[in-house]
Amino acid sequence: MDKSSSARDPEKLRTFTKLLIRDIKAMEHMLANDMFEKDNIRIGAEQELFIIDRASRPHSVNTEMVRDLDDPHFTYELARFNLEINLDPLTFSGKCLSGLEQQLQSYINRAREVAEKHEGDIILMGSLVTIRKSDLGLENITPLPRYYALNEALIRVRGSEHELQIKGADELHVKHDSVMMESCNTSFQVHLQVSPDDFTRLYNISQLVAAPVLAVAANSPFLFGKQLLHETRIAVFQQSIDNRKAEDFVNERKSRVQFGSHWIEDSVLDIFQEDITRFRALFAVDEIEDPFDALEKGKTPKLEALQLFNSTIYRWNRPCYGITDGKPHLRIENRVMPSGPSVVDEVANTAFWLGLMAGVSARYHDIIRLIPFKEVEANFLSTARSGLLSQIKWLDGNSYPVQDLILNELVSLAREGLHVHNLANEDIDKYLGIIYDRTKKGQNGAIWQIDSFQHLDDIWSRNEKLTAITDATLKHQKSGKPVHLWPKAAVLRKNRWEKAFSTVGQFMTTDIFTLNADDVIDLAANVMEWQRIRHIPVENDNHELVGLVTYRTMIQNLNNIIAKNMDHTNVSVSDIMDREVVTVSPETSSIQAIEILHNNDLSSLPVVENGKLVGIVTEYDFTRIAYEFLKDKLKKR
Repeated sequence: MDKSSSARDPEKLRTFTKLLIRDIKAMEHMLANDMFEKDNIRIGAEQELFIIDRASRPHSVNTEMVRDLDDPHFTYELARFNLEINLDPLTFSGKCLSGLEQQLQSYINRAREVAEKHEGDIILMGSLVTIRKSDLGLENITPLPRYYALNEALIRVRGSEHELQIKGADELHVKHDSVMMESCNTSFQVHLQVSPDDFTRLYNISQLVAAPVLAVAANSPFLFGKQLLHETRIAVFQQSIDNRKAEDFVNERKSRVQFGSHWIEDSVLDIFQEDITRFRALFAVDEIEDPFDALEKGKTPKLEALQLFNSTIYRWNRPCYGITDGKPHLRIENRVMPSGPSVVDEVANTAFWLGLMAGVSARYHDIIRLIPFKEVEANFLSTARSGLLSQIKWLDGNSYPVQDLILNELVSLAREGLHVHNLANEDIDKYLGIIYDRTKKGQNGAIWQIDSFQHLDDIWSRNEKLTAITDATLKHQKSGKPVHLWPKAAVLRKNRWEKAFSTVGQFMTTDIFTLNADDVIDLAANVMEWQRIRHIPVENDNHELVGLVTYRTMIQNLNNIIAKNMDHTNVSVSDIMDREVVTVSPETSSIQAIEILHNNDLSSLPVVENGKLVGIVTEYDFTRIAYEFLKDKLKKR
């Protein structure tokens, strides 16, 4: 993709499309002439991760880290606070799973060492719970041409800001104008090399088993402080890369991020041909190999146009073309599984997926006759929403709680599949044992995060709770224990000032009661009494701050009204609100905020970001901080 450029020029786009069709014809020729590798079965993986700072927030240092690591296994990701580790392929047999764990842990340890030099750390989470929308500006995009080109292409095709709408326990509705929303997600992507003869059947199986694998692996329940889906990453990724406009939904145009729409029946070409038919190329390539020239010279063609195009189509199970030791091969890339909660959990998820792929293949001749594709898609969406708490339909036509299905049938089926490939018994017992115990306890990463959040005392702000979850995740990851053995997160006092109180955005109140300027003054008085608050921001219909009503101004104005024998029923909020309101941003330091309060004789500060009211801090908040600080100091004496 480094040779790619955004396809603004229609002529370049047409030329690239011709090259893409030529690559498809070359692959068709290679398949017909039995040129693909069949005998070797390999597995591989890509680990995406977040880089965080001392305050457990996104840390934009990936360019510095990649430079210092100086290792081709480490590569850039879209945002400067993301990193990717590409693992070496392993033969699918023997102790490949423990080998995968050792390799992955070694590279993660190396990345942690380098992150430490840049005053940070790395963490494995499907969605980083401390990330804010303000972290997703283009100043944090990795400064490489391909990422700018991708952003430019999606904006051009979409033509306007895009809306992200997700409803779970909370509801999230935000607008975004760049590809950076994708960087909220990280995954653990696993590759399985397959023979062309087996591709169709195994690809369909990968679609079938995606739901139970996602259910047991879910690890992304929070985004922007909201509790959403057990695997919110699925919805975020689909919506962040979606280039469709509103009218496209009427015409049933497909998203570039998709589960699929039907079983495939012939070969891998079914998928590539459908994608080329449905989706426009986002990039053009100026210099590219002619695959038929390569074939005539006895070389394996790179199929560069096809690989570039395929990299912009985000199927949750994606077909891939590759070359190993000069021999072409096909792979199925599982993009379903999130990062984390720990390395051993990720390898257990991998064992479950690989085992189910082989186990279903050995037990069932033709799954597409046993269950409609729409049921399989519905299973996937259900487990994205509810994880281990969901119910799915299986091959016998019955619906089951997914926990029961995994415990009573799927773990043993996966065990059979791993034995087919002669994996070491100790590996099978270890990793499928983790899946069984995690499912039986009902504690995957998503449920652990949700339970921890609800368990933490309400004296802590939402941000403090999410920071505590991040800190506990990092601590447990370093311990090497699987998530079903993790105790609930607790608020730690160590380094707590930097983590919880250094900026206003870390402890501001975001569940805000507001008024409209046309509201009657009686409403303002009663809201203060009912909600026991002394400061109410006033918004217009666009959620822009236009004033502030305080208890002090309320009393002063009511006294004037009484003194003048005025009819208070005709007094509106606009008559009593302060119009010149001093505000701060989420990034304002706590020290600056205290100085602003003191210098302006204020008791509250609305917090505004991009012209919108996003929170409020009051004297009470700073009193609480002072109390915690003094208590901490006294304990150290």
